[in-house]
Amino acid sequence: METNTLAAPSVTKPINFTVTHQRPWLMPALTVGLIVTMLLSVGVGAVAISPADVLAILGHSLGLTGAVDETKTVILTTIRLPRVSLGLLIGAGLAVAGAAMQGLFRNPLADPGLIGISSGASLAAVAMIVLEVTLFQKLSGLLGYYALSLVAFAGACGTTLLVYRLARVAGRSVVTTMLLAGIAINSLAGALTGLLTYLATDEQLRTVTFWALGSLGGASWTTVLTILPFTIVVLLGLPRLAKSLNLLALGESQAAMLGVNITGLKRRVIVLATLAVGTSVAVAGIIGFVGLVIPHLIRLVAGSDHRRLLVGSALGGAIVLTAADALARTIVAPAELPIGILTALLGTPVFLWMLINERKTT
Repeated sequence: METNTLAAPSVTKPINFTVTHQRPWLMPALTVGLIVTMLLSVGVGAVAISPADVLAILGHSLGLTGAVDETKTVILTTIRLPRVSLGLLIGAGLAVAGAAMQGLFRNPLADPGLIGISSGASLAAVAMIVLEVTLFQKLSGLLGYYALSLVAFAGACGTTLLVYRLARVAGRSVVTTMLLAGIAINSLAGALTGLLTYLATDEQLRTVTFWALGSLGGASWTTVLTILPFTIVVLLGLPRLAKSLNLLALGESQAAMLGVNITGLKRRVIVLATLAVGTSVAVAGIIGFVGLVIPHLIRLVAGSDHRRLLVGSALGGAIVLTAADALARTIVAPAELPIGILTALLGTPVFLWMLINERKTT
């Protein structure tokens, strides 16, 4: 689970976020990489669909090409494209939220899980699974298929609001207090999740385990359209805060003197990060390390100017999660490896490398 993989980052010795590298080729390269990854990912599976076939099917749907294979068309339009689209949205949202949280905490080892977003969603979802018959039966009957997703999203929002309220001191939120409150809430949510898991039946335990490991297997156009508005708000909203996040790297006092509304900035970053992570957990379960590793890797190439970092992180996150999902559904075919396991296996070495580098520079 993402929230349990991170040590608390130091906020007393902020990393230098003012370095900028001129890499004019980076954004075009990421854009081309995203298009190539999409074409390859939609073609991977039990029925292989070549990039040429993909383009032909898409062209046929627009009336630009002739007849195409009906079976491949159904597979592409009803299974592959929704799954890849969901991966793009979730990957971009998680990565851009991670970049913004690192800017808010002024530390590259921070991620949205530090303030309890993932653990709150996980606790709410597990409670819904285990206690559905006793406490959530009416809610489940009313919302049906969407009950679990909405409860998980509500849990993410509720936990984040609690952490934010606990961090309020004299009318303003303190980053250090927010961090400590997030650690405490994460521990409490983890303990309650463990208790509910212990009380679960064998059938419920299988559901909890599958959900907690993360998967895009439940993707559909309905799921994509459900999270699309939230993700668009995040992807448009966070880059608008880039200038303020750049100034915040100088310190809160200096940023305030330069006209930054510190309290408003913190509130907007937290709300948008909660939207990104809460919706992703609600529809795909826990997917770790994307919000931690991708912004750090983009920062190594593009520097720390958030005007480039946030956009680059969104593109990089979309590429990585889409590629990871393609690998997850082919590496153990015909079975499917939970994508949360794969992102953890890929992200842990990078995270350890980050920790070693941080130790060398301190």
